[in-house]
Amino acid sequence: MERAEGPRALVTAATGKFFSNGLDLDWLFAHAEQHEEYVVRVHELLARVLALPVITVAALQGHTFAAGAMLSLAHDFRIMRADRGFWCLPEADIGIPFTRGMSSLIQARLTPQTAHEAMTTGRRYGGADALAAGIVDHAVGEDAVRTTAAELAGPLAGKAGDTLGTIKSRMYAPVLAILRDRSDPGTDPALPQTMAPCPVIARPTISVFTSRVPS
Repeated sequence: MERAEGPRALVTAATGKFFSNGLDLDWLFAHAEQHEEYVVRVHELLARVLALPVITVAALQGHTFAAGAMLSLAHDFRIMRADRGFWCLPEADIGIPFTRGMSSLIQARLTPQTAHEAMTTGRRYGGADALAAGIVDHAVGEDAVRTTAAELAGPLAGKAGDTLGTIKSRMYAPVLAILRDRSDPGTDPALPQTMAPCPVIARPTISVFTSRVPS
């Protein structure tokens, strides 16, 4: 995406009951010695999406939890299904503290009041509540999630390029610096041992595609 040329935009979408339930905790439990490297890679993904030099839209057709919710926040816009599915940061309930990078991302993309509530209470926001809280930009019917995302992204595809990338990089410079700091990812050394079991982990397949319009 960074090296592509011409008008382009990015819509991230999934199928099924979940958009994303976040980190693969089963893998982390089985590979505790690699948890810090794993978190660094997650931070790199969040930073890359946040700074992409194209307009990005997350199409949330289903449950969006934990790191999946953070991934959605790294996008410029979010479209959520109105009638079913929740957006949630459950870390306070499942015993996993936010890393410094994750905290900075959430607080940069949400209002202080919404960030505080979402991070400290683990509230599950339905589509209407997420829209009212400013978490998502539109709440629509199930069949309209992906089409609305594409309709939003398409007219903005011409803004792709170095200027947009520079704007994003400067706008979110403090967040990007923390997310890209490989020397101190902000993880708890005992994290894999202190994690509480999470009953909602799933492994959805997320498809990413570009939306192009004529120049």
